[in-house]
Amino acid sequence: MENSRIKTNDNRIDYGVILPVFLLCLIGLASLYVALTHDPNNPNMLRTLGFQALWYVLGVVAVIIIMQIKSKWLWKLTPYIYGAGLAVMLALLKFYDRTMADSTGSKNWFRFGPFTLQPSELMKIAYIMMLALVVTQHNVKHRERDLKTDGLLIAKMLAVTIPVLILITLQNDFGTMLVFLAIFGGVFLMSGISWRIIVPVIAAFVILGGGTIFLVTTDVGREFLYNTGIFKEYQFARIDSWLDPFHDTQGQSFQLAYALMAIASGGMFGKGFNVSDVYVPVRESDMIFSVIGENFGFIGSAFVILLYFILIYRMIRVCFDTNNEFYAYLATGIIMMILFHVFENIGANIGLLPLTGIPLPFISQGGSALLSNMIGIGLILSMRYQAETAPKTL
Repeated sequence: MENSRIKTNDNRIDYGVILPVFLLCLIGLASLYVALTHDPNNPNMLRTLGFQALWYVLGVVAVIIIMQIKSKWLWKLTPYIYGAGLAVMLALLKFYDRTMADSTGSKNWFRFGPFTLQPSELMKIAYIMMLALVVTQHNVKHRERDLKTDGLLIAKMLAVTIPVLILITLQNDFGTMLVFLAIFGGVFLMSGISWRIIVPVIAAFVILGGGTIFLVTTDVGREFLYNTGIFKEYQFARIDSWLDPFHDTQGQSFQLAYALMAIASGGMFGKGFNVSDVYVPVRESDMIFSVIGENFGFIGSAFVILLYFILIYRMIRVCFDTNNEFYAYLATGIIMMILFHVFENIGANIGLLPLTGIPLPFISQGGSALLSNMIGIGLILSMRYQAETAPKTL
């Protein structure tokens, strides 16, 4: 009987999700070691590395705990978690870390002694849960869909999204806002809303995107964005660096230009572990992919991207395999969160996209982002581990 129980539990654990996450975490620690070893501005390499290792341990503990939580408890706790997240985000507007705000331009960190915490990272999970709850409740109540019920669902989704976007805007964190919009977009597309609504919405976003590109690349547009307070000087600087990474290699585009040179210098197979001939500032966070490119070349970089593809594929499989509608929307939001992070971070490192300060999941330094991603993995793993059906009553 004991062996049968162990075997059953073992089958409920999705090792196809665990293995790529484990390998990405190992790559993260190794890459962080290289970045810190060759950073003259970070003399406390072992201390920083130890803190990151501690966050990995806390992340694993979070995964184990979340796997034990049944869907009915997640369902009941979601509104409280979302409400608490909004309250913390609101408190951040007054009690943010001034030092981090001065260096980054964003008011999105708390400081507790040597630790910093970025509530917006954990708010991503709370938001995903609330969005999944709202969509599931609506779909259970309105089995017969029409444009009226779809419009009502969109209104409900916006009602839980707009407060978050307002708080993120007040914190001057444009990159994080893009992540929330990506999560919203993924759940929106999967929510069963009619294509008669989806197609015009997509067309509107395409027009909006084209208009935004026009505004940020023309003098008249930039003046409008600056005068209205939508964009800040540092955001324009990042766009200029993206458009021409080598226009100011000793100034605003220094980081991106040297990241590109570091990746290019790695060639096909890289220079070898712990070799860093090209200095890239603050390499351990947003630019960590440049470490992988320089040390392990195209082959190593492609392997990391392959791990992310495997992880996303396995999470999609879980999403389709679950017969719990609430879990399905949870999985959709988590997949969009991780996918957007990977796309934006690697795209920015290789010059395809502007820098937005978004970390590389499981690899970049940063406890809040790592813990958020690990909680997301815990929720994904719990879908198979709990093997429950969707709530029938609300």
